[in-house]
Amino acid sequence: MPNSFERRREALGERLRELRVAAGYEQGKDFARLLGWNAPKVSKIENGRQTASVEDIETWLAAVGATADVADEVRAMLAAVLDAYVTWKDKVRTGHRARQEESVTREGNARLIRAFEIGAVPGLVQTAEYAMCALTAHANLHGGGHDLTDAVRARMKRQQILFEPGREIELLFSEAALLNPIAPPEVMRGQKHRLIATIGTPGVRVGIIPSGIKLPYPLLHNWWVIDDIVLMESATAEIVVDDPDEVEVFNKLTDMFWEVAVEGDAARDLLAGAAPS
Repeated sequence: MPNSFERRREALGERLRELRVAAGYEQGKDFARLLGWNAPKVSKIENGRQTASVEDIETWLAAVGATADVADEVRAMLAAVLDAYVTWKDKVRTGHRARQEESVTREGNARLIRAFEIGAVPGLVQTAEYAMCALTAHANLHGGGHDLTDAVRARMKRQQILFEPGREIELLFSEAALLNPIAPPEVMRGQKHRLIATIGTPGVRVGIIPSGIKLPYPLLHNWWVIDDIVLMESATAEIVVDDPDEVEVFNKLTDMFWEVAVEGDAARDLLAGAAPS
């Protein structure tokens, strides 16, 4: 089943195909020749298998003689596609601080936050030292590492909402984040103490999925449900999901993982025994 991003891209491709045909170009290969493109590019864009760039859209609109209203419609469709799928390379092109400040605003306005992480401690309960390790690893892969100190400060600012009333915050992560950490032992010791101290904070639910248990569903990727949207992370991009049916699936899946998680004293015991000590 296509996700929100894929459906938006497919809708854009179909609209572009309609404009091409209406302009008298029945064959995609003839239109590609007009644009100076190869035929597969036109086909991939129209079938929703490739995201058109802003320059591609402007070239297309000029070639079909689109009216101002139609051009604005298509540009808005492309903007929706690009908003739903942003590569990390583009996201952190100017650094990591801006992405963290984006979270400060989004989470500050939220009433419900449900974080699910596989290989890392959720950012809302990271120590500054752990956050630096996590952001450094990200920067090593995607770039934008020139402002990591500012990015860490912004990530720490995000954590203020843990102590503000009127929110429901759930932080759920796999024990793999502790057994195969992204930070050295001395940093993990402090991080575990921070997690233990967080357990029991009013309005904040902390859960850990123990290793070696039967799972209700494979651990595929991270996601955060924030009110009525989902932020889903892959190795290459951040994807925004806002289709209500899809958001419902993520909430259901989160509930399923909470059923096998440990909380409270059991979570404290796990943290006390999890490597590294």
